[in-house]
Amino acid sequence: MKILLERGDVNPDSSDGFGQTPLSYATEYGHEGVVKILLERADVNSGSPDERGRTPLSHAVRSRSEDIVKILLERADVNPNLSDESRTPLAYAADFGYEGIVKILLERGDVDPNSACKAGMTPLSYAARSGHEGIVKILLQRVDVNPTSSDHRSRTQLAYLKRFAGTDVIKLIIIIIIINIIIIYH
Repeated sequence: MKILLERGDVNPDSSDGFGQTPLSYATEYGHEGVVKILLERADVNSGSPDERGRTPLSHAVRSRSEDIVKILLERADVNPNLSDESRTPLAYAADFGYEGIVKILLERGDVDPNSACKAGMTPLSYAARSGHEGIVKILLQRVDVNPTSSDHRSRTQLAYLKRFAGTDVIKLIIIIIIINIIIIYH
């Protein structure tokens, strides 16, 4: 990569027929060194979406590249809430069970844990539907997560969470609902 970039006649931000740039391929395949080299350049767009709307961050999340996710999130020009044709990076991490990446994303204060995809599903509903109890607990422990929203089929978060009946997740939900009632009527 360094040799190609030193030539001067290579556009490091050019895209192929799928709209993917060298940075998006490097993030998709976990090439951390190449990601660092590309991000050092001013002529590389760190948030450039491909034709499916996937950004380098969503590629890094989908490929479970925690280190690359951290590198990208250090940049102010990376929008962690940008949804592709399907969902946000947080929703992918929640659906795929990538607990470490969920934590990394949530550490950045501007990540919206209630962002809904076109079908109305949120990261919480994806994690619950896929049976990722650890991620469900992480999300439910945040005061800004709404466990009562519903998707386009009118299924509530609680409907997705019913699979955890008898676990600590249900106790967390009850506590959250009680706290919300107290706040509303206080």
